[in-house]
Amino acid sequence: MKILIIGSRGFIGSHCSNHFSQFAEVWECDIVDESRNNYFYLNPENPDFTDVFSSQDFDVCINCSGAANVQNSITNPKNDYKLNTLFVLQQLNALRKYTPNCKYLHISSAAVYGNPVSLPIKEINTLSPISPYGEHKKMAEEICTQCFLEHDINTISIRVFSAYGPGLKKQLFWDLYRKYKTQNKIELYGTGLESRDFIYIDDLIFSIECVIKNAVFNGGVINVANGEEIYIKDAAKIFYEYLDPTLDVFFGGQKRKGDPINWVADITRLKELGYVKKTPIDQGLQKYIQWCKEQE
Repeated sequence: MKILIIGSRGFIGSHCSNHFSQFAEVWECDIVDESRNNYFYLNPENPDFTDVFSSQDFDVCINCSGAANVQNSITNPKNDYKLNTLFVLQQLNALRKYTPNCKYLHISSAAVYGNPVSLPIKEINTLSPISPYGEHKKMAEEICTQCFLEHDINTISIRVFSAYGPGLKKQLFWDLYRKYKTQNKIELYGTGLESRDFIYIDDLIFSIECVIKNAVFNGGVINVANGEEIYIKDAAKIFYEYLDPTLDVFFGGQKRKGDPINWVADITRLKELGYVKKTPIDQGLQKYIQWCKEQE
């Protein structure tokens, strides 16, 4: 199997590359300018996907590229649209022209749901994004679906919930670690009763493998999470149990625009493809903390 990973130097992309290279021929593609075998460099301002898709007959393309920052999407929605929507269209146009038999797996986000009216969130739920990031991910999914319906290109989108693990230098757990290093009293946004459905990076990569091997690429979507609702206050408590249980953690009550309140996914479809969780939250956080310490 020959796999192309776009955005291979990012958090999810780098883990994909390390995993799939164990049993497949992996080609990487990113905006990091370096000389490596089986690697395509892209101009970050004006990437040309023609050279990428015309060079090889890929079996699968995993699109891990794009921005993943809700607050930045609010301050600079035009750039977020370019990275998360326009470039997906350009990739699919090049794929359709040069390697039309290649399967295209697009990594989307649970941000397309916004604040759901009921839990757990099913793929058939109404999409009501509350940020430009969520809206642009929704548009990219629609492009993938239309490419299947109109051009018979094999596409699928996975809606990743709250992924974490080594390599991620942003979001809740990275913030908790940085504050642990500099503060004795930890203040966090919100009330602590906000919830997320966390998935460790190794389990996310396994879910991608399950999708590639077992899913029908018919323009559809699949939730990727663990189907477990964890409150932020509880996640913070578990995290600091492995660092300093005496730390004083409190929530200031401030709400950030674009942040959803409660999330937990229905992962029936993912389980039908063979997914089984391998990393509980406590084990995943221990591994992440160890990685954070190694960065010092």
